[in-house]
Amino acid sequence: MSTDPQPAPMFPNGLSAAEAVRRLQTEGFNELPQAGSRSILRLVADVLKEPMLLLLLGGAGIYLALGDTAEAILLGVFASASVFITIVQEARTERVLESLRDLSSPRALVIRDGERIRIAGREVVRGDLIVLSEGDRVAADAVLRDCDDLLTDESLLTGESVPVRKRPAAGEAMDAATVAGGDDQPFVFSGSLVVRGGGIAEVMATGPHTAIGRIGQSVTALETETPRLRQQTRRLVVAFAIGGAIVVAITVVLYAMYRGGWLEGILAGIALGMSMLPEEFPVVLTVFLAMGAWRISQARVLTRRASAIESLGAATVLCSDKTGTLTQNRMMVARLVLPDGGVLQPATATPEAIAPPFRDLVATAVLACDPQSHDPMEKALHALGADATAGATLQRRYGLRPDLLAMTNVWSRDGAGVAAAKGAPEAIAKLCGVDGGALAALQARVETLAAEGLRVLGVAEASWSGEALPDAQQDFAFSFRGLVGFADPLRPEVKDAVAECRAAGVRVIMITGDYPATATAIARQAGIDPERVIAGPELADLDDDALALAARAPTAFARIMPEQKLRIVTALKADGEIVAMTGDGVNDAPSLKAAHIGIAMGGRGTDVAREASAIVLLDDDFGSIVKAIRLGRRIYDNLRKAMSFILAVHFPIAGLALLPLVTGLPLLLGPVHIAFLEMIIDPVCSLVFEAETEESDIMRRPPRDPQEPLLPRPLVLWGALQGILAMLATGGVLLLAHRNGMPDDELRALVFFSLVSVIVSLIFVNRSFSSSLREALLRPNRMLLLVIGFVVAVLATSLTLPAAAALFRFGPLHADDLALTAAAAITTLIMLELSKFPLRAALSRRADKPDQVVKAASPAR
Repeated sequence: MSTDPQPAPMFPNGLSAAEAVRRLQTEGFNELPQAGSRSILRLVADVLKEPMLLLLLGGAGIYLALGDTAEAILLGVFASASVFITIVQEARTERVLESLRDLSSPRALVIRDGERIRIAGREVVRGDLIVLSEGDRVAADAVLRDCDDLLTDESLLTGESVPVRKRPAAGEAMDAATVAGGDDQPFVFSGSLVVRGGGIAEVMATGPHTAIGRIGQSVTALETETPRLRQQTRRLVVAFAIGGAIVVAITVVLYAMYRGGWLEGILAGIALGMSMLPEEFPVVLTVFLAMGAWRISQARVLTRRASAIESLGAATVLCSDKTGTLTQNRMMVARLVLPDGGVLQPATATPEAIAPPFRDLVATAVLACDPQSHDPMEKALHALGADATAGATLQRRYGLRPDLLAMTNVWSRDGAGVAAAKGAPEAIAKLCGVDGGALAALQARVETLAAEGLRVLGVAEASWSGEALPDAQQDFAFSFRGLVGFADPLRPEVKDAVAECRAAGVRVIMITGDYPATATAIARQAGIDPERVIAGPELADLDDDALALAARAPTAFARIMPEQKLRIVTALKADGEIVAMTGDGVNDAPSLKAAHIGIAMGGRGTDVAREASAIVLLDDDFGSIVKAIRLGRRIYDNLRKAMSFILAVHFPIAGLALLPLVTGLPLLLGPVHIAFLEMIIDPVCSLVFEAETEESDIMRRPPRDPQEPLLPRPLVLWGALQGILAMLATGGVLLLAHRNGMPDDELRALVFFSLVSVIVSLIFVNRSFSSSLREALLRPNRMLLLVIGFVVAVLATSLTLPAAAALFRFGPLHADDLALTAAAAITTLIMLELSKFPLRAALSRRADKPDQVVKAASPAR
């Protein structure tokens, strides 16, 4: 915004056309500057720098070189899909400035050369005089030079749906410190909506210098953090790749040195390399997050960045806007109070909800409204008394004035006239001549309603005999009719959702631009129960450390500006919290993008908020946030189960590839066997575990420590234990059968069947860390049934079909051989289930202590 004082229009009749053209050429169009767009080739090049994508492509190349075309094609498809999704996501993210540009560039009626002309909003320049009328979208930030009963909706910038009064400027200048919100300002802002009245304003700032433009610039400057899960997976993949390469190299050299055959060594190295190549990790991560996005979409939640779902499962703090997020962003009549103190709380927003003694109060209030109103409070009154104006003709309107915050409509009906007034209670009391004890009682009732978070209007009525109307509404003989209290009602699902968040160790902090009394009332209704409500001016006096300290206790923030929302999110992140932020307005966009997880409301939310967020609630259901948290935790649990399975299953495969080296046994597993095993392992890790339902205590745990590695030491030891027992079982079968003189082809078939059976047992072991074996066996999972059916069919075919047996180099197996493979699998399953008891006991102790959840939710300071 321009900081030069501009006390009056430079040209009384507006700018000249020539001066407007000169300023347009000098200062640019009234729109946000176009961000430097990247070409498709540049986007592809940036995407190909991603290490996990390089691993997928590298794995595809290795399999192609080994002649395993199917595996190469599979990994290539995953890589191509990753490139496509990332490019589309990048393009969608960069549309945020275009959304802002659309909002800030409506058409405008301007005065130039003394004439009113309508031009494109992008052609408005500083110094233009713009004419504002009800229903107009303001084209630029401006100072009001003249206005009549002007109300504007600035919710795009403030988040608050209640319109604010405007007055003409009395020498004030607009500068970069000028902010939207609050009554009786002489400023209007780009993107706001005129809901009543009209006026003429002089443009002070256009394009990037407007309040909405500054928000756009702050969104552009913010960088989205790389998800922690992706960082952890990247490190894990690199570690496995390095370790696998070393083992493969050692295997080839040892075979050549001790077995005297480089060809046999190379074949063993190829088999071992195929078994240890960690391509499952990026594939599993990709599939889990993609399936998670699909699953949450069934609850009408759009995931713009799939990794955000998992991150939401780790959230420790949920910062929620009030208007449109916790509340319904619509006004309704919550209280009706008669002069004698009688109170009615309408159960519904329908005329039938109004008891007879209160109908006259509602009818008078409706008569005081504009017949066709954009004001949300007047809309709420019309919903209760739509027939109040039937047969009546509006004769005159008296608008709000700075010295009297009340408005009056004069109506005639059947030869009789009535004047209906509504406004600030103190203004209505003045019109009615209320004083003394009656005024004190009225003030007490108003304070009681305000403490409940209600916005209160007084209502009065006067008769009109038909003679000439007075010049001012003070000249009517008004009688007080009562008070009307308005509320933006809480969404019905919010209270339960907040309670479930608290049980899961997620603190909910309300951040609103509304007044502290309203914020306190809504927070208590929602179950947030703040110990402290910090207002914007108080927050401005706190440094970041003091702000973070204050936010550790149950807190709500009121009268907060957009830049202060961003500061709150930043302070929480610096304090070690994983921050989720909800919002729906332009004012929320910077904090939505800065948070670890930005959640936008899709129904009422602006395009700017949606494009800056990672998750969009399509039906504005706050309860969907809890569903996303539950799904995020489920994804992480199942991802760990898959990782534990991957770690465990590679032990027996690698062991059987290395065992011939130290025992002198023939080489049993070749590339074809490993390829078949991958056909089991890949869908198990990526589909079977992904489809597992959540653990029963998933929403009674504290959030996981975001610094904890994806595979912590206990889980690595658990995976290693599984792998070692599986390796001992399959190795024992191999040694026992070899000692009994079984031929090589039969031995290969027996060992392979044993290995597959043990792998299936590992699936059941890892289905749950805390439930019983019976539940793990009986819990439905359609993908598991499909995989097991596929395995049984292929194994049966490999024994009964000569061509398949020749491909696998299998000999015939007998009933006692198959019984031995089943015994190996069952023994492994039972031993591992018994070893899970200490872990299960630890989980049960944690679930039984919910009072420790909230304390554990906050990272150590």
